Amino acid sequence: MADTKKEQERAELHRVIWNIANDLRGSVDGWDFKQYVLGMLFYRYISENLAGYINRGEREAGEAGFDYAALSDAEAEEARAGLVEEKGFFILPSELFENVRQRAAQDENLNETLQAVFKNIETSAQGTESEDSFKGLFDDIDVNSNKLGGTVAKRNERLVKLMNGVADMKLGDYQENTIDAFGDAYEFLMGMYASNAGKSGGEYFTPQEVSELLTRIAVYGKTEINKVYDPACGSGSLLLKAAKILGRENVRQGFFGQENNITTYNLCRINMFLHDIDYDKFNIAHGDTLTEPQHWDDEPFEAIVSNPPYSIKWDGDANPLMINDPRFSPAGVLAPKSKADLAFILHSLSWLATSGTASIVCFPGVMYRGGAEQKIRKYLIENNFIDCIIQLPDNLFFGTSIATCIMVLKKSKADNRTLFIDASKECVKVTNSNKLTQENIETIVAAYATRADKPYFARLVPNSEVAEQAYNLSVSTYVEQEDTREKVDIVKLNAEIAEIVAREQTLREEIDRIIGEIEGDSSATV
Repeated sequence: MADTKKEQERAELHRVIWNIANDLRGSVDGWDFKQYVLGMLFYRYISENLAGYINRGEREAGEAGFDYAALSDAEAEEARAGLVEEKGFFILPSELFENVRQRAAQDENLNETLQAVFKNIETSAQGTESEDSFKGLFDDIDVNSNKLGGTVAKRNERLVKLMNGVADMKLGDYQENTIDAFGDAYEFLMGMYASNAGKSGGEYFTPQEVSELLTRIAVYGKTEINKVYDPACGSGSLLLKAAKILGRENVRQGFFGQENNITTYNLCRINMFLHDIDYDKFNIAHGDTLTEPQHWDDEPFEAIVSNPPYSIKWDGDANPLMINDPRFSPAGVLAPKSKADLAFILHSLSWLATSGTASIVCFPGVMYRGGAEQKIRKYLIENNFIDCIIQLPDNLFFGTSIATCIMVLKKSKADNRTLFIDASKECVKVTNSNKLTQENIETIVAAYATRADKPYFARLVPNSEVAEQAYNLSVSTYVEQEDTREKVDIVKLNAEIAEIVAREQTLREEIDRIIGEIEGDSSATV
């Protein structure tokens, strides 16, 4: 019953988002539209989050009908310092989403009002511990952009529609703890546009089912972890899966990541807030992970999950500092300048705790190509860092039909063997794409957990055999494909052919006899 209610709520939420999309269609393209909706959704969220927090506190203290939104700005100012310390930010009652929205249709300067509100929210965190979490969060919501309309009046008309649409989203009462509706709205928007975003879609969005598989493998056998990390975190969906699977309180020190694209970096921080992760429980950095790694001095991570960009260019040996970088130097060679894939692998290995697991989506070419990549694979196998390679089905990701793999890394393995799993058939077809079902995920995780041979599906291979195969890590090298062609019994087939030939001979003789009789009759008549 609860699942039915949840699905109904989700369907209603998706309907409202489509309505907003239709209202703004033609004026704002998909990716920009997504940022406006997410920005406004975020504004609504932190407004309600702060007001709800204050109201609960006051009502528990005996002020039964207390409503922060009805307070004067002057009265609210007295609580600013304490609230910034507790929540990381502050919003005046007059600048709460619900109050700005009530005045929006009559506000001829709505764009300026919103711009000032967004600036004030960011400024409230300046000089405090939460400054990095809020700085620049609203940068991608340009309320003065021509994309919203050619005139101020046109822009404001669309901003009113946007605010009303976001206000119509049924996101639940925080006291009822149905906050996942924010996450659902976010993920629906990401999926809605990732499928139309060409190749870049995969960089922004990892399908939820793939996220779940990666994360369940990374946290397998653990009920809690110190923290989770993604070196190419995009919008943060992989990090948040750890909260969903283990429970937020069981990711003790929080959620860490780095992202090079400024827009996606902002989206990731917004996503943390939308999933009720407080500012002191996440640390998302901006910059190139390979050349400007953050979190260098942090305690190593017990869970690393990532879907890094496939085969991108990087400095490699053009940068003389790289070969001496302690993340890459142990392998004795750098990943090729045109293919950074294994640089991300070595970076993740370096950041991994001794008792941790890293689960990383890889482009298939890195499993078999020669040259520097082969030498890096040799280093990984000889030091027994590769726990498992999983071949995934093709057509799982937005923007690419290629069948990717998962590489699982560990620093403390119990044996000198590598598990290979052929999960290329573990999917169902949905329109033009393939999708992992819950059953598919369970099957793959069970094979990973069992770590045993299973014909045509899984094989535990001694590392010495991998060395004999020139450190080729392609699953097809080790797991035999099942021959699904129909098996033919030659003896039986030959007997059937002999029987057919004999029958043919009998038929010929019978036909010859009938013809002979007919011809005999004809000559007698004459």
